[in-house]
Amino acid sequence: MSLIVQKYGGSSVADATSVRRVARRIVETKRAGNDVVVVVSAMGDTTDELLDLATEVSPNPPGRELDMLLTAGERISMAVLAMAIHDLGEEGRSYTGSQAGLITDSAHGAARIIDVTPGRIRHAIAEGAIPIVAGFQGVSYESKDITTLGRGGSDTTAVALAAALGADVCEIYTDVDGVFSADPRVVPAARQVPLIAHEEMLELAAAGAKVLHLRCVEYARRSEIPIHVRSSFSDRQGTWVVDLTQPLPDIVPIAGGTPVEQPIIAGVAHDLNDCKITVVGVPDRPGEAALIFTAVADAGVNVDMIVQNVSVEETGLTDVTFTCPVASRQVALDALTAAQELVGYRDLRSDDGIAKISLVGAGMRSHPGVSATFFKALADAGINISMITTSEIRISVVTSKDVAEDAVRAVHTAFGLDADGEAVVYAGTGR
Repeated sequence: MSLIVQKYGGSSVADATSVRRVARRIVETKRAGNDVVVVVSAMGDTTDELLDLATEVSPNPPGRELDMLLTAGERISMAVLAMAIHDLGEEGRSYTGSQAGLITDSAHGAARIIDVTPGRIRHAIAEGAIPIVAGFQGVSYESKDITTLGRGGSDTTAVALAAALGADVCEIYTDVDGVFSADPRVVPAARQVPLIAHEEMLELAAAGAKVLHLRCVEYARRSEIPIHVRSSFSDRQGTWVVDLTQPLPDIVPIAGGTPVEQPIIAGVAHDLNDCKITVVGVPDRPGEAALIFTAVADAGVNVDMIVQNVSVEETGLTDVTFTCPVASRQVALDALTAAQELVGYRDLRSDDGIAKISLVGAGMRSHPGVSATFFKALADAGINISMITTSEIRISVVTSKDVAEDAVRAVHTAFGLDADGEAVVYAGTGR
C-alpha cells in the first residue's frame, strides 16, 4: 500500500463534470489499495473573479481581508469534491488549510509554510476516509489569521503535506501530460520530458515555466519527495521530478537505477511578467550598488537579472539595470525615488515590454557550444538581446516581449527539441 498525495489544479475542477471526473480518479486510486490525500485549487477562474470583485469594492484592499476572500475559492472546491466522492461510495472529508495543520508566517498574499501538523489528516486516513484539503492557504502562527501562499501555492501545499505525512509520491494534476521542453501553447511540437532533475525543474520554474510552482519544487528537493506531473484528463504517464544523483525510487516506472547520462537540454522557458528598471547616472564608486539594492530589498522586491555598464570616464557615472516582477515595478520605483538623494543617481527608467527567454539543461556542464548555438539561433531569427545572465545549467536573455514566442520557437528548433507530433493541451490554462 502506498500513501499518495494528489493535487488538482483549477482547470481540473473547473465545473461539475470535471469535479465528478476527478472524484472517479481519486476513488479508483483508493480502491487500488492506496491511501489518498487530495489538495485542490479553486474551480476554474474563481480566484481571478474574486480578485476582480475585491478591486471593484476597494482599489487597495487590506491584505488580511483579501486573504480571507481568496481562500473561499478552494473551500468551495474541497466541499463539492468531497460530495462527489461520497456519491461514489467512499467518504471524503474536507479540511481548510488551517484545519489540515498548515502553519505559516504572517505575510498576507505571500505567506511561507513554517510547519505542518497534520494530526486530523492522519486520523482521517486511519479511519479509511479520503481527506480533501484546500490548497493555497494556511494560518499564521503569530496572528492566527488566515493566510495565502501566493499564486500556485496549492502545489506547495501538496508537497508540504506529502513531506509531513511521509508520502511515497506527490502527484500534481494539470491540463497537460507533464513537463514539456517548452510551453506547448507556444511550441506545438514541444516534447514531453519523462524524467527531470529537481535542479533543472527549479531553473525552469524560476524562468517562467508555469507547470510547477518554484516553492513547490524547492520543498520537494529538500524533503526528497518525488513529484509526478500528469494530466487529469488522461491516464498517460507524466513527468517524474526526482533527485537524479540518487537511485530512482521504486515507484518511478523507469528501468534501473540512476540514469548514466541526461539530455543536454531539458527545456526552453519564457516569462512575460518581468519589467526592466534602469538607474541612470550612478556615481561609479564602492557601495553604490549596495545602496540601490538595499533600498529595493527593503521594499520587498525580488530582483532577477542585473547589469552594470562600464562607467563613462569623463563623467565617472554608470547605469545599473535590473529586472523584477512587473507587479513590483511601482514599489521598486517608489523605493528608489525615496533613495535618490542617498544614492545620487540622475534618473530612473522602466520598461515592461520585455520577456525573459531561458535555456535550461544539466548537460550544459559537460557540453561545449551550447551558448554558441543559443545565440546563433536568436541572431538568425533577428532577435535582439538587451541583457544576459547565466548559471551552471541555465542561460537567460532579455528580449522585446513582441518577439518572445518567435525566440522560444527558434531556440527550441535549434537544439533539436521538436517532436514529430503536437502536444495536447486539454483545457488551455496550464494548471
